[in-house]
Amino acid sequence: MVATNGMMYPIIGFASCVAFIYVSFGDLNFGIDIYKPQKRMDFVKRNNTHFAVDGGVFYVNGWNSYWLMDQAVEEYTRPRVRAMLQAGAKMGLTVCRTWAFNDGAYNALQISLGQYDERVFQALDHVIAEAREQGIWLLLSLVNNLQAFGGKSQYVKWAWQEGIGLSSSNDSFYFDPSIRKYFKSYVKTLLTRKNTITGIEYRDDPTIFAWELINEPRCMTDASGDTLQNWIEEMSAYIKSIDKKHLLTVGLEGFYGPKNRKQFSVNPGDWAALLGSDFIRNSKLDSIDFASAHIYPDHWFHEQEFEDELKYLSSWTHSHIEDGDKELKKPVMFTEFGYSNLNPNFHPSQRDRFFKTIFDEIYASASKHGAGAGSFVWQFLVEGMEEYNDEFGIIPWENSSTYQLITEHSCRLAAIQGVNRMKGNLRELCTRS
Repeated sequence: MVATNGMMYPIIGFASCVAFIYVSFGDLNFGIDIYKPQKRMDFVKRNNTHFAVDGGVFYVNGWNSYWLMDQAVEEYTRPRVRAMLQAGAKMGLTVCRTWAFNDGAYNALQISLGQYDERVFQALDHVIAEAREQGIWLLLSLVNNLQAFGGKSQYVKWAWQEGIGLSSSNDSFYFDPSIRKYFKSYVKTLLTRKNTITGIEYRDDPTIFAWELINEPRCMTDASGDTLQNWIEEMSAYIKSIDKKHLLTVGLEGFYGPKNRKQFSVNPGDWAALLGSDFIRNSKLDSIDFASAHIYPDHWFHEQEFEDELKYLSSWTHSHIEDGDKELKKPVMFTEFGYSNLNPNFHPSQRDRFFKTIFDEIYASASKHGAGAGSFVWQFLVEGMEEYNDEFGIIPWENSSTYQLITEHSCRLAAIQGVNRMKGNLRELCTRS
């Protein structure tokens, strides 16, 4: 468009004013949608027992950094988010599992029932935008069975304080109609959130690999599993009614329930069948796209010899992949696994062997196009995060053998998918001479 001389000076003056405002107050939004340029990412889909992306099969070498949103809240800790995601991409990792909840705790996203802190929501916006920038998909968990970061007990506490709760039992989270309503409200708010950085609603953002209903659900007051199953059915159907683009998993530990014959041969003890969950029953619903399990024999057994632990580890992993192939007809992901540094005479080489046992089971399945779709180490940190560490946390680049093991597994899985499908860091890592 060509402006006349009479109109040129007002246009230049207005443009200069806008430029000054943007340069001076770049972090403020004056009603002008100025979004960060976005790298192209595709939605991950399910094709029977496989994941698929951009028309090809997709296997996951992933990790847990549950703390990303929390660290993105404060400006001085925010660089840790980029550092972790960049490091993950450099290792050829493709999916990070992290919390999309913080109920009533420090830096809470949900301050009280139905009340949210916009500052923390913008921190989650930042995590999603940064993950896209680094080419990392996110597996986002929606609530915790445990008390860390609030969890189901915080919902129960809020309902009880407001006089609307049926029971003070933590398990009322699953059966109290009022609490179910409030959790649905949270889910809807999250899924329909418009990212203030990218301008994309969460439910429309391919950066999100999948949603996880709840981290490690247990319902101790109903060992039959009916209460938890009813909750999973209702909540998974509700999520799918809002978001039909993303995958969904439960977030199970992987124990077999009292009606499953594998409770005797695979479960780590009689107690595991009495937790109100069942790997097969909970994962079989049509609204659940893939099965998940965790692996913590350090906590499940006492005084087990290391070699016996590795044998059990292989059996546990193989059993769940077999379930995915034969019964569920769905991908299976081991979304948490770790080896405790509190073990007697601990040495990093033991942790490497522990990791390799799981990686080898995944690779063996993937190489035969089986249901073993991926695994996620618990947990990765960056330097200076001692307060977030636990007995499983590692900074992977501090140990060369661990780092090499992880990157080699990334390349093994990528090779199955095909060299031509490798992109970015993965291509550079795996095609290096």
